Amino acid sequence: MRISLCVFVRIRLVFNEKTHHPVEFLYLFQGVIVKDSEMEALYEEQPPPFEMGVVVSKRVFDQIGEGYDCVQVLVDQFQKIGLIVDRVAGLNDEFLKIAAPVEVLGKAAAELRLKKRTQIGVDLQFEWDEADAFIKQSDGSLFSWCERFRCYKHMIYGIVNKSDSAIILKSDCREIRWQPGKPLLWKLEKEAIVKEVFPIHDEIKRKRLLKCWALNWRDLTHQPLDEIYAYYGAKIAIYFAFIGMYTKWLLFPAAFGIFVQLVDFGSLQFLILPFFFICIISWAVFFLQFWKRKNSTLLARWHICYSVGAAYKYMDTEWSSFHSSVGSIKFGADKTEKEKFQREEWFGHMLRFRNDAIIILSIICLQLPFELAYAHLYEIIGSDIIKFGLTAIYLFAIQYFTQIGGKVSVKLIKREKNESSEYRANSLIYKVFGLYFMQSYIGLLYHAILHRNFMTLRQVITQRLIISEVLENLMENSLPYIKYSYRKYRAVRNKRKREKGMAARKSYFNSRVEKEYFKPIYSASVGDELEDGLFDEFLELALQFGMIMMFACAFPPAFAFAALNNVTEIRADALKILAMYRRPVPRVAATIGAWLNIFQFLIVVSICTNCILLVCLYDREGNWNISPGLAAILIMEHVLLLIKFGFSKIVPEEPDWVKANRMKNATQAQNMCSKQLLRNISGRTLVTCTPNAD
Repeated sequence: MRISLCVFVRIRLVFNEKTHHPVEFLYLFQGVIVKDSEMEALYEEQPPPFEMGVVVSKRVFDQIGEGYDCVQVLVDQFQKIGLIVDRVAGLNDEFLKIAAPVEVLGKAAAELRLKKRTQIGVDLQFEWDEADAFIKQSDGSLFSWCERFRCYKHMIYGIVNKSDSAIILKSDCREIRWQPGKPLLWKLEKEAIVKEVFPIHDEIKRKRLLKCWALNWRDLTHQPLDEIYAYYGAKIAIYFAFIGMYTKWLLFPAAFGIFVQLVDFGSLQFLILPFFFICIISWAVFFLQFWKRKNSTLLARWHICYSVGAAYKYMDTEWSSFHSSVGSIKFGADKTEKEKFQREEWFGHMLRFRNDAIIILSIICLQLPFELAYAHLYEIIGSDIIKFGLTAIYLFAIQYFTQIGGKVSVKLIKREKNESSEYRANSLIYKVFGLYFMQSYIGLLYHAILHRNFMTLRQVITQRLIISEVLENLMENSLPYIKYSYRKYRAVRNKRKREKGMAARKSYFNSRVEKEYFKPIYSASVGDELEDGLFDEFLELALQFGMIMMFACAFPPAFAFAALNNVTEIRADALKILAMYRRPVPRVAATIGAWLNIFQFLIVVSICTNCILLVCLYDREGNWNISPGLAAILIMEHVLLLIKFGFSKIVPEEPDWVKANRMKNATQAQNMCSKQLLRNISGRTLVTCTPNAD
């Protein structure tokens, strides 16, 4: 029996009445509740979806003489290791769609020594013979998308020539020698026969997500996070969980800001703004603390251990590079080895310090004069229309200027001695955010502090919020379609030139995998070497958060602008990654990483900037006398800084049930290991002490 549409959603846990341990899961399958054992039978009957695509050059000439067709050999090798291959002809290239049964993925996971969560809550090395001991995903599959992708890469790049002699492959009358022990796919990529290997969308799951997520406007902030995690992985799911929670929490300051703006409090206005400011700082601190709790809850729900499991995954992928660059240092090594290790360590620190200094100097010498010149022109221009146009031109030009700075940062980071890709990505985040921080806020501070013109400041904030969001959304949604249309046009034009117009009236695209290939890659604007497209999404949120927090007292309704923008941003981002881009390559992540430090930094900066704004409101003449009002503001600044760090300790970062569950799992694992160790010791003692029969 073949199931054409099969979607599993885990809806409930069944617990043992005595031990209160989970004994089985209940799943929702096509509107019917099924048990764990019944679900396994249904899942096994479902054919595995095609999840990987390989682009190969289309053969032009027939093979002549001895040798093997290299593409056919590649297909045969894929099938030999158990992969399911569907060969599809395109306009100018040929496409191999690849799927893998769960048994094949299991054997690859065992070879990779993947760490997976077991039924007792401990991450252990995967063994295919003991697959029932490991927890399944929320959609009923044994492996997550990140784990499946790693298995696919291991299998298709792990095909080597096991014979003792070279194998002659042919492609368009060109001979290729496949040497013994060499990977086949790397060789074909080097010879430009294999153009690209990329993940492809599962159409059934993609359409389901389009319907229940991207095109679902009934609940403005609701998102199927479990299905997003199952389809895209933890990093993308955590981003959408963050923006969803951020948008919900924005509703309070948005309503409060509109109330403060519309209601005339008369002489109490100078008291309302400090009160509003205190409430906003408290709101921001609590938001980040409760986000940490939600993040830990999601990790527990998805069976991801950040402190242990993530370290295992990073260790598998990053230790080889660290080991090769530094060398193995053993306990008791001689002095020269330890000195070499220390030299490498400090050399890496000095490289990072040098790169940070280059970025800071470029900001001061190049970007700061440009920002101040724009702010000064805006101050002296009288026409509002010219000001609006100047802001639009400025924002459009500064985007490309900052992207150039980001690409320079990428090149500098490649020369750093970072321990892993996580450290390299965090270094890139800090450097690029420093560039954007300067170009986003220095002009506003110029209006607020030097000219003390709050009407101009509010006007600039409004224009930037509107223009920047419109420009970014326009570029985010139009550029992928333009790139896709251009690549499709080039493919059709090349086919017409090759066939001299004979196929002009035929249907050009018969397969979805070719359409996926023409779509752009979901990558960062500064380069895809270190970060994916979420870099730009988090950067946009951080700049928005800084804008509304740092100038909260000057323009309270800015929170309402941010809330309205984020409601549409959630659906736009979902539609973008589902329909406009290829399926992103999964990346290992358990938190939002360095962006959390940036949000906390912006809270501290906003305390200082808003206190300066309140001082400017009280001291309009610029005498800077320490009157009772100004003294109260200075005291309030120190109190808010204490509140920021004090409230961070009031709300625990991890719920008690998550902590208790982790401790229970650790205790169970320790007890099982102790019992097994005692059995081994007892058995060994019995064998040793058994007397001889004679």
